[in-house]
Amino acid sequence: MQDCIWTHARIAPHGDPDQVIERGAIAVRAGKIAWIGSLDDLPGSFDDLPRHDTGGKWITPALIDCHTHLVYGGNRAHEFALRLAGASYEEIARAGGGIISTVAHTRGASEDALYAESAERLKNLIAEGVGVVEIKSGYGLDFESERKILRVARRLGRELPVTITTTFLGAHALPPDYRGRADEYIALVCDTMMPALHEEGLIDAVDVFCETIGFTLEQSERVFARAAQLGLPVKMHAEQLSNMGGTQLATRYKALSTDHLEYLTEADVLAMKQAGTTAVLLPGAFYFVRETHKPPVELMRRHGVKLAIASDSNPGTSPLTSLLLAMNMAATLFRLTVDECVAAVTREAARALGCLDDRGTLEPGKWCDLAIWDIERPAELVYRIGFNPLHARVWRGR
Repeated sequence: MQDCIWTHARIAPHGDPDQVIERGAIAVRAGKIAWIGSLDDLPGSFDDLPRHDTGGKWITPALIDCHTHLVYGGNRAHEFALRLAGASYEEIARAGGGIISTVAHTRGASEDALYAESAERLKNLIAEGVGVVEIKSGYGLDFESERKILRVARRLGRELPVTITTTFLGAHALPPDYRGRADEYIALVCDTMMPALHEEGLIDAVDVFCETIGFTLEQSERVFARAAQLGLPVKMHAEQLSNMGGTQLATRYKALSTDHLEYLTEADVLAMKQAGTTAVLLPGAFYFVRETHKPPVELMRRHGVKLAIASDSNPGTSPLTSLLLAMNMAATLFRLTVDECVAAVTREAARALGCLDDRGTLEPGKWCDLAIWDIERPAELVYRIGFNPLHARVWRGR
């Protein structure tokens, strides 16, 4: 039902547990919020709408997972065992494992098989109150396979009650058939893949993995320059394993976000603040690869950089399909507060995707994407581990 009123709720409209509408109500028309406020002030013009009494439950914006690699084939449990035995992420990647291993499985999977695998992962996120999910390509590394991934992502958004945004990550790793020819592969990404996939309406944004085991600054800039020509926003995997200057480059192109950021410097933080670039923290990957160098959260706080949290759901470094657990990890590993964590998976995650104008907070004119929680206080969303307190999820008023 798209037209209705949710009543008797404790509403945190901006994802801030300290700013609450008590005895709150939300009126919905055509899937969008038409009015929000105290039930005592509800205008008579909404008297015709059916009402749903929440019984005093909490309502936040539906959660947003703003960085995932959700569509892929196979898994990399064997590499997890290798890491437990002492192998590093870089060693596994250079030996033909890592991203390239998943590429082989993804290339070999049919579109239907990829959809079936990915839908199960996505349903786990939906069950925790997630209403928007970003899905990156990057496990195909040739035109047809990248196209297949993005087509599956679009299909997930059509067939499941969730909003999917797609990010082209053709510059994720160097495919084996281009070994020693990275510049040629980047030319393929920029001159063939990106424009054709954009023409098909499969790309909402463009990403690149700028790292010692990824692509250089010069190669990354070629990708960004082509994206700019096509009018596509950019984001970047930056400063995860080292500092290569990726964040500085990304901010020159007004990137929506830079993600990971373990090796960020104060100069990088200042550049992000000036460009309005959101920092996306990925504690699942930090935890899973047993990183010890933490993102400089205090520096980002001090300079007013916006902080988002995402699952980074992927087969190799963050096989995580729980945004609630990612919130707990961000609090325990990176020392984010409850307020920061809730905002990071709602308002700031929407900012990181460039969709804050119609999602991420509860305001008239925005989509009615709600998470209704059976909790006493929002701290429970961050505090509990392995517990899902979702009472109901509302997506576009339904």
